[in-house]
Amino acid sequence: MIPGLPQDLDHELGRLAAERHVSKSALVIEGVRLLIEKAHSEALIERGFQLALSHEGEALDWLTDA
Repeated sequence: MIPGLPQDLDHELGRLAAERHVSKSALVIEGVRLLIEKAHSEALIERGFQLALSHEGEALDWLTDA
């Protein structure tokens, strides 16, 4: 059992670990890595979105002044 992990999740983690022939710790490490990668991707998307909005705002201001 992994301390702090609810029993139902620990059970599913154990089942998945047995199915994949890896340890529960290996799956936890993989999950943390995936979570970090997802957070980085979401941050990049958000920065790109904010950049696009700022450029769109500048373009609209330019068109309004024209």
